[in-house]
Amino acid sequence: MRALSRRIAPVAAVLAVSLITLFNPVPVHASDVDLQIPPLNQPIHGIAGNTLLEFGLIICGLGLVFGLIIYNRLKNMAVHRSMLEVSELIYETCKTYMITQLKFIIKLWVFIMLVLVIYFGFLARDANGNHLGAMKVSIIVLFSLIGIFGSYGVSWFGIRINTFANSRAAFGSLAGKPYPVYAIPLQAGMSIGMVLISVELLIMLCILLFVPRDYAGPCFIGFAVGESLGAAALRVAGGIFTKIADIGADLMKIVFNVKEDDARNPGVIADCTGDNAGDSVGPTADGFETYGVTGVALITFILLAMPKEIQGTLLVWIFAMRLVMVITSGASYLINEFFAKARYGDAAEMDFEKPLTNLVWLTSFLSIITTYAASYFLIKDNLGDDSLWWKLSTIISCGTAAGALIPEFTKVFTSVNSRHVREIVDASREGGASLNVLSGLVAGNFAAFWLGGVIAALMAIGYLFANLGGVDHGVALLLLPATQPAVAVFAFGLVAFGFLGMGPVTIAVDSYGPVTDNSQSVYELSLIEQIPDIKAELKRDFNIDANFEEAKLLLEENDGAGNTFKATAKPVLIGTAVVGATTMIFSIIMVLATRKLTDGTSVVDLNAVLGNFSILHAPFLLGIVMGGAVIYWFTGASMQAVVTGAYRAVEFIKRNMKLDGAAKASMSDSKKVVEICTQYAQAGMFNIFLVVFFTTLAFACLDPFFFIGFLIGLATFGLYQAIFMANAGGAWDNAKKVVETELREKGTPLHAATVVGDTVGDPFKDTSSVAMNPIIKFTTLFGLLAVELATALNKNKDLPPYLTIWLAGGFFVIALIFVYRSFYGMRIKSGASSEDSSPPTPHREPAAEMVGAK
Repeated sequence: MRALSRRIAPVAAVLAVSLITLFNPVPVHASDVDLQIPPLNQPIHGIAGNTLLEFGLIICGLGLVFGLIIYNRLKNMAVHRSMLEVSELIYETCKTYMITQLKFIIKLWVFIMLVLVIYFGFLARDANGNHLGAMKVSIIVLFSLIGIFGSYGVSWFGIRINTFANSRAAFGSLAGKPYPVYAIPLQAGMSIGMVLISVELLIMLCILLFVPRDYAGPCFIGFAVGESLGAAALRVAGGIFTKIADIGADLMKIVFNVKEDDARNPGVIADCTGDNAGDSVGPTADGFETYGVTGVALITFILLAMPKEIQGTLLVWIFAMRLVMVITSGASYLINEFFAKARYGDAAEMDFEKPLTNLVWLTSFLSIITTYAASYFLIKDNLGDDSLWWKLSTIISCGTAAGALIPEFTKVFTSVNSRHVREIVDASREGGASLNVLSGLVAGNFAAFWLGGVIAALMAIGYLFANLGGVDHGVALLLLPATQPAVAVFAFGLVAFGFLGMGPVTIAVDSYGPVTDNSQSVYELSLIEQIPDIKAELKRDFNIDANFEEAKLLLEENDGAGNTFKATAKPVLIGTAVVGATTMIFSIIMVLATRKLTDGTSVVDLNAVLGNFSILHAPFLLGIVMGGAVIYWFTGASMQAVVTGAYRAVEFIKRNMKLDGAAKASMSDSKKVVEICTQYAQAGMFNIFLVVFFTTLAFACLDPFFFIGFLIGLATFGLYQAIFMANAGGAWDNAKKVVETELREKGTPLHAATVVGDTVGDPFKDTSSVAMNPIIKFTTLFGLLAVELATALNKNKDLPPYLTIWLAGGFFVIALIFVYRSFYGMRIKSGASSEDSSPPTPHREPAAEMVGAK
């Protein structure tokens, strides 16, 4: 960690010196400092609103109990010792990785803490013009840490239950029946989903109910920034780690013509760790952050744009809806499992995708019904117009429908049964890796068109219902007269809220994938088929008539379903980033639209700034263009870390893989591969974070309308880049799976071609695309603080003129240094080996410490 500290210290010092001139305080209005939670005791059918939310704490508790019951059930399931040893070894490597990542995240948090302290401690004033005080600033900073540890904690829970489930699913396959192979990964996913959402809601309810009302608004912002930082770090670093390991392990199938997850391959343990680091830790932290940030964005909008007399009712409604959806998700899972077990419990064959699809549609259907029912009960008679309850419900339902429609459209491009995947296989048979890659690019581009169109259509429907009835009877009726032009923003925020309505199930089907992937690896690494008299032992101890060939086939087929449903969750999460970002950008617009009158009062005039959101206003247009530029830099930087790290991993594995006289790779070699993955993951993340951090500060100081254009460009380009890359990668992955399972052509030129395509798709789908969501959300949230810093500077008459321009230039120069380093400091050096060359990593542990040994 000393190396990281040495690198952070000068950068932090530059930031501190650059911002020290901000210490002269000036008032900033319509900002997050002014967010005061209204009284929540308005009666709803004779029950005070805060009492309803206190009942919500019980629902959160029940959600946690639901998840922990499944956790214990999985932990206590029967499993053979050979498989248990492998899964526990994987967990030990994951544990060491997580500890290393926590140290790294805390170093990154120093930058965020510095900005929070400078803004809230020295610049911000409350409504009475007073400093916030050390206690209040400390609480805000504390909640940023709570946000980080929330993302981190649920991620740790996710890898723990997944490493229970992977060995149990592998063991469950031995009887040759498909149902346990499906049911165990889904149980693990539902446990993670229920715990994640329950913890998220519990923290946010505690802020709402128990933090003083004048503290709560800034605490929500601090919490959201913290969880967004944690998610971004875990998602980006995890995505780099997992694809370095995956490519390193997969290419050995071509180089040495060995089977999947060959125990002699030193990269397999790292690949298993990466399945959790990238496909479990990353999505879990991302999901936690997504639900929190989307909620904070809506809270912020309500407090800034709506009359005080209805704010409390709407806040109770928003949180009550989320609580109801937790119940709906749990009920949908139980109903779906009842029918799935009745149909497939004793079946010899099953389509693994079918019950997962049924679960998604059932949850969406029930969530929409409960949306209307809960809204009728909570707000029908409390908003002044008895038509608003069903209009708001319909807008939310557009997002909830997206939670089912987006997976269906995604499967068109990524399912093992899709025509696009079959096209990739057919193209590969005659055209090899070249046509394989080209066909995958086609699938990704088509997916971006159709999924982008679906999201746009649902947003348009939401907007139409928001304006149904005009100003007198539409959703604009809920807004203050000065903020009525922002009715579309509120509608889009509700659509994003609806995207997440079936949260536990969305997380569950996403978490299904890493368990199915690890289950194959556990089976192979256990070498269970080579244990003497193993069939007799399984019959004696577990009453299982083992069918090893059928077991391996089931695990591979189920991995295809896991690949598909990992792909379906990604557009949902990235869609919330884009749709929900509009709500948070509105907070920045409110800062710019607020002006102070001579009598000391403030007035909001949106019409005064709307003309600047036009292509005729050059800074706004240039900002959009620059947002796209940053998306493409980010794509390249994250993939460069994978390329260089994979080069080093492949180089090491090829030199140390022993095919003769060894049943398994040595532990020291496996540890070395994990070390290489960790080094390059942290090196890549360090460069990426500092570019995003200083670019955000630079553009916010340069011009606020340039910055808003930048955020819009970031979200729009990011949406299509993410969908394209995620679906292309999913198509390549499942094309390989078709060759391995249905065609059974492993070791052939066709298989080699699809492996090449899969290694191209790996960083597409699991590194760059999936990290767009937390990067967009972090930039938008942190940008809110950055704009307020810049606005405060410009209003301070005691500071030198053009100070913000100079700061923008300084911050941008720092950002460009790390843009340069993200490629030229990470590139592969010709003639250098991994023995005499290491990445510019911010953290390097001794190899023996990188993996905990059993």
